[in-house]
Amino acid sequence: MPGRPKIPLKIVLLLSGPLAYFLGRITAFYPEQVERYFAMGFAQKITRCLSLATGVLPFSLAEVLVCLLLLGAVLGALGRTAGLISRKIGRKMPSHKINGKRTKLMPFFKNLALNLIIVCGLAYLIFQIVWGLNYNRLTFAEIAGLELTEATEEELKQLCVGLVQRANELREGLPEDSSGVLKMEQEFAEIREKAREAFALASGSYRELGGDYGPAKPVFFSRLMSYTGITGIYIPFTGEANVNIDIPVFTLPATVCHEMAHQRGFAREDECNYIAWLVCNSIEDRVFQYSGTILALTHSLNALSRVDSQSAAELRSEFAPGVKRDLAYLTRYWSRYEGKIEQVASDINDAYLKSNRQQDGIRSYGRMVDLLLAEQKKHRSSGASVLADMRPDI
Repeated sequence: MPGRPKIPLKIVLLLSGPLAYFLGRITAFYPEQVERYFAMGFAQKITRCLSLATGVLPFSLAEVLVCLLLLGAVLGALGRTAGLISRKIGRKMPSHKINGKRTKLMPFFKNLALNLIIVCGLAYLIFQIVWGLNYNRLTFAEIAGLELTEATEEELKQLCVGLVQRANELREGLPEDSSGVLKMEQEFAEIREKAREAFALASGSYRELGGDYGPAKPVFFSRLMSYTGITGIYIPFTGEANVNIDIPVFTLPATVCHEMAHQRGFAREDECNYIAWLVCNSIEDRVFQYSGTILALTHSLNALSRVDSQSAAELRSEFAPGVKRDLAYLTRYWSRYEGKIEQVASDINDAYLKSNRQQDGIRSYGRMVDLLLAEQKKHRSSGASVLADMRPDI
């Protein structure tokens, strides 16, 4: 009796991409289950194991793997090309005809394309299983009990007023370099340890932010990373929160906390910005609080500029001298890296975010600003002042 026909392995592997896609689509309808069983269950355990294992290394394993992958791809392509040329010269390679023309490269490129599709599909499936389904967990607003409602321009302006006051207050007396820009007296290792302490404090109110994870990693090629406009990147396959350490130092604490928020299973970029602000303000360290406040201030003022540019300009004129120097330096820094590479990286990141359906159903100033506005309303309902609104309820 003849046996069942075997399905080629490559056909099975080709299904990994569509499977990953439908897995993401289906779980989007069950955020509570994703939160309980995936984000706070399976994925959390996997990420902790990965990050603690790679955390023993003083360098970013993900960065090393990316460099080896790129080097291998280049050497492989060069070797394959050299081999084809050599065989063609020796007339040892079998030929194929397409439209009457002899070609020897078509089988190679067909096989290469098929293998690339399989590798990408498998990587996508592993990404979804290890971390990607976090896009479908409960929103941080739901976790924190914040009600996202449509806010008025006046409420947005009051948020900015409070943040300007807070930034001015925190900036006073902080150490400066010879140009009058804030300088960090802490090394990166100290910053990341303090960030872990801040997360531990914040987890007292939000248990989702707790847990033991590996430390944030400095990126060796940080200067090159700046050309892409990227300040940090979380790699789910290694569980590493990678940070561009070339960026202005006063933005480092908030950036480290942002990437560590990804490490704790929060996928949405703007939510991680809000978590970075919240965590930075949970620790009694003025540099951390200033870094988080500057992050919130820039996002909020940008939102105000889009609806009331005059009010935004008036508020910028109220910056303390130190704040003005810091933000001017931040602008000068990123202007040096603007160009084609940054634009391409931005377009790729934008496509990635859209593919994961990061959209809001209300009139939105951006998810981070919406969360700040919701926090402001929550505090005001208890009779707190505008300035007090700018401290999270930890």
